[in-house]
Amino acid sequence: MTCVVYLLLLALPMAASAQQSPNLASVNAAAALVDEDGLLFGKYADRPVPIASLTKVMTALVVLDSGEPLDEWLTFKKRHTPAAANAYSRIRIDSEMQRSAALRIALMSSENFAAYTLARSHPGGFDAFIEAMNAKARELGMTGSRFVDPTGLSVDNVSTAADLVKLAKAALRHPEIREYSTTGYYRAWFRSPRYSLSFGNTNALVHRDSWGVTLSKTGYLSEAGRCLVMVSKMNGKQVVTVLLDSLGTRSPMGDAGRIKRWLDTGAKGQVAKAARRYEQSKNAAYAAAKDNSVSTN
Repeated sequence: MTCVVYLLLLALPMAASAQQSPNLASVNAAAALVDEDGLLFGKYADRPVPIASLTKVMTALVVLDSGEPLDEWLTFKKRHTPAAANAYSRIRIDSEMQRSAALRIALMSSENFAAYTLARSHPGGFDAFIEAMNAKARELGMTGSRFVDPTGLSVDNVSTAADLVKLAKAALRHPEIREYSTTGYYRAWFRSPRYSLSFGNTNALVHRDSWGVTLSKTGYLSEAGRCLVMVSKMNGKQVVTVLLDSLGTRSPMGDAGRIKRWLDTGAKGQVAKAARRYEQSKNAAYAAAKDNSVSTN
């Protein structure tokens, strides 16, 4: 704790009290400076939980690590296995799109069919892609993480807030991920047949210049709640924010604002009663699950 307090005082002198973390609606959270080790603060930051479409940041890393050409045309084939959750897509079966465009809409608009197709087009196929995701997690020291699909539709894709800070920092080194994940709007072109579709970013904060967002990914599953990983400018510095399992669609954005104000002024902020009740119920469920696991082992 002493190390974390010292880091915060050194790097963010305007904060009123480094010993007080902000009040957040998210059940699990972490924040860190991009160019420093350690966390500014963590809230159950080492608890493995479902991360929904935040998975796609790892998907993007594996795609870029593969070295496959971004201008290659990929075919959207019918899924070889059923999706773990609703995987509706406007993209037509057997149509084609360039790998760069598929990666862009997977990141900015969380297009699940695009993420699936990126994995299926990987050298060695879909299973090799999943293996590469887990190998990358090990390489980054993400010891609380496991991946079973490239989209995040499976609740078995789990990670921790602290692990996702490591993932975000690794992703930030790729200009393609920075650009694609923060694209506000995009019109994607397909061939065979030829048609186009419009996509919008799922994070409203990328449209606000005052936030200086350089990396963004949202996620949602009923089991995972609302999730956000983002790199943005706070108190003059680049900060990684990870927010996992929030109640409502606006809760991650509200939490990001509370973190930003906390770093500027030290104000802890307030959270709505409904969000607080949700947090308490989820923490109780995690505790019960842990107790059950201990009793059966």
